[in-house]
Amino acid sequence: MTATKRSANQRAMLDRLKALQDRPWLVALLLAIAVQALFLVHLDQPSVIMFDEVHYLPAAQALLDLSGPRNVEHPMLGKELIAAGMALFGDNPFGWRIASTLAGTATVLGVFAFLWLLAGNMRTALVGAVLTTLNQTVYVQARTGMLDIFLGAFLVWALVAFLWAMKAPGRGASWRRWIAGSVLLGLTTAVKWAGVPYIVLAALAFLVIRARDARLAKRPLLSALSGGDQPHWPGLPAIPAILAMGVVSVVTYFVTFAPAFFYTTDPLTSLSGLFAQQLHMWQMQTQILPHHTYQSSWWSWPLMLRPIWYFYEWDRGAQRGVLLIGNPLIMWGGLVAVAACYWAWFRDKAIRPLAVALLWTASLAIYVVIPKSIGFYYYYHPSSIFLCMALPIAFQHFDRGRNRGWEEWFAALSLLVFGYFYPILSAAPLADSQGFTHWMWIGSWR
Repeated sequence: MTATKRSANQRAMLDRLKALQDRPWLVALLLAIAVQALFLVHLDQPSVIMFDEVHYLPAAQALLDLSGPRNVEHPMLGKELIAAGMALFGDNPFGWRIASTLAGTATVLGVFAFLWLLAGNMRTALVGAVLTTLNQTVYVQARTGMLDIFLGAFLVWALVAFLWAMKAPGRGASWRRWIAGSVLLGLTTAVKWAGVPYIVLAALAFLVIRARDARLAKRPLLSALSGGDQPHWPGLPAIPAILAMGVVSVVTYFVTFAPAFFYTTDPLTSLSGLFAQQLHMWQMQTQILPHHTYQSSWWSWPLMLRPIWYFYEWDRGAQRGVLLIGNPLIMWGGLVAVAACYWAWFRDKAIRPLAVALLWTASLAIYVVIPKSIGFYYYYHPSSIFLCMALPIAFQHFDRGRNRGWEEWFAALSLLVFGYFYPILSAAPLADSQGFTHWMWIGSWR
């Protein structure tokens, strides 16, 4: 091939790549294929139940059989989704975890969509999606039959819907997108009650933004309650919108309990029974639990002091392990990004960096007030996703359009760190029973 032809081919390739900048749907499709493929590789490893799958897989099987209530301390939707995977692919490792992989891919695409809407920039959106894929908590949770991956997916897409509604062209679109976000918040809560605070936070954010709009327009504060002449959520009056959010999310939540009315043993028989079950769930959620080997406090999660071994056993002829641990570069670098986002607001009054910084802060603060006697690192799952939003937003703000490539270098280094940890994220064969020590940077990681 001549130098002239190679140069022409390179220019054609660059032109095709540049064309993708204005084709988010195509980029999202390619991203979904790549991420789903990553999550599916050796999904059947380990070949046995690991960690809290011991609670959720029997509950999912009970739903398929309609035999009776299991794992009643949590709502039903996450277990229903696991059960759907088992119904399609059988009671085997692939069936146990396939729904989680789809939720993991949805989470990555949700981050892409959120950053595309927030920043209007393909580079920022794509880097955020890549970092979410590589942050390791999403990868491990997407390959485990547990609940938090579903909670994260529905939550991220609820944020996408509300941001999309915020930019709606008119009243009808505002309402449709607002209702969609409310449904998604209801589904978030139907996975775990940790979704409830986000309903309150969404309503508060709506009111704060509307009040800011009124102040900037030098209008009376009460004008924020009106739906007319609003730069954000046009045509959406505040009080009806918040009431609709509450009603729609609550109704959506309760609809997911429908299978419980068809159990062969101890079925729900009335709405009063459904409400009584919620009280029982509250009692179980707030009970004092015994000490657990992997328990940790909320303040330790950002520092990643106590990750969790989901699995460490001999399986299929080799020693294998699955450690729920974040990507250190993303998790610790993300804390710097959050601080940088707050600085961007303090110095430049930049609203987008402030928004993602507050998202991360609020997601962690929730666990300061939630009345649970013990906590675990996987509770940090939504916060770890928000770090992957803060990083590209911080890069975008401080790069100021100079295209210095900081984001790409950071993503490349994150990929190297992900590859380094990959054997103990994916249940790959290890050398021997002490093979895990290679990755134990801190004593508390053991």
